[in-house]
Amino acid sequence: MTSRRSELAELARLFLRLGATAFGGPAAHVALMEDEVVTRRGWMSRAEFLDLLGATNLIPGPNSTELAIHVGHARAGWPGLLVAGACFITPAALIVTACAWAYVRFGALPELAGFLYGMKPVVIAIVGQALWRLGRTAIRNARLGTIALAAAAANAWGVGEIEVLAASAALSVLVQLGRERVSPRFAPLTGAGGLGVAASVSSGAVGLWPIFVFFVKIGSVLFGSGYVLLAFLRTGLVEQRGWLTEGQLLDAVAIGQVTPGPLFTTATFVGYLLAGSLGAAVATLGIFAPAFVFVAASAPFISRLRASATAGALLDGVNAASLALMAVVTVYLARAAFVDPLSLALFAAACVTLLARPRWSSAYLVLMGGGIGLVSGRV
Repeated sequence: MTSRRSELAELARLFLRLGATAFGGPAAHVALMEDEVVTRRGWMSRAEFLDLLGATNLIPGPNSTELAIHVGHARAGWPGLLVAGACFITPAALIVTACAWAYVRFGALPELAGFLYGMKPVVIAIVGQALWRLGRTAIRNARLGTIALAAAAANAWGVGEIEVLAASAALSVLVQLGRERVSPRFAPLTGAGGLGVAASVSSGAVGLWPIFVFFVKIGSVLFGSGYVLLAFLRTGLVEQRGWLTEGQLLDAVAIGQVTPGPLFTTATFVGYLLAGSLGAAVATLGIFAPAFVFVAASAPFISRLRASATAGALLDGVNAASLALMAVVTVYLARAAFVDPLSLALFAAACVTLLARPRWSSAYLVLMGGGIGLVSGRV
């Protein structure tokens, strides 16, 4: 009992800190978690971490939050699942709620340009290091290397994330099946079907229940990046219901991007605009609750998937493609982050620090970069 309590306490401390400091979007969140749970704490192997990452791409919802929930389950069972997820979400939701209050009170977003300027080059260094470490585990043969390169090229040419992941998984499975046809050992694939939930929002005045149901639907069916979230929110909130203006929606998405933790806390901001603090709480609960359900339902199958040669090939393909998508996002982020000599110097300094002091927490490096950016902006 004491051991389990200490595991839960350690999970809570880690994910509360990450929820309050994990700037940079899902790719950065994955890199920070890999650094903390694999490199620094040794809670799992890099291959196990990759399988959890791959599993998040097979279910709807916010990938980095689902990865946190998976890590919690792997570390401390069902209580760990709840603790890790709640602690990763809560600090970000509170920060976004405070930003929403300031937005409503003063009619503008907080000034964060200097902080973001200094943060971005450090995030690029952290993600690059994680890609290198994870890639050495995931891309272990020419087949997976080819899949990763093809996935990166397809995504860079405009093919959507879901299509890239599906094609990569299918290609990897087809190659594995071809091998099994000439092998005396054949392991048939047995697994569970997909998950899906649908809901509809009533067409009355904006109240807590319609807000909750709307965001439950989003959290239950949304695959893909934060830009896919923007499309869902624009259709549902602006065009169909008229709950927000275009400008308010863009401000909500901007706050979700520049604050730490999950991008899906955009829902927290929207909920506050619609119904104050209670609206923020209800929207947050609605959009994140399905992630806990999907992870709880899928977690027991991950080890079984890896035990099957065919299902393992599916995970291998998804893992390779996931890293390729992270790499493409990192390239785009780098183009926006490297704008002058100081930003390049921050990137170089972060790279050197990560190599020389691998035990340092990456989250603190992000905060230091942001602090330097604030100071440089004032000067």
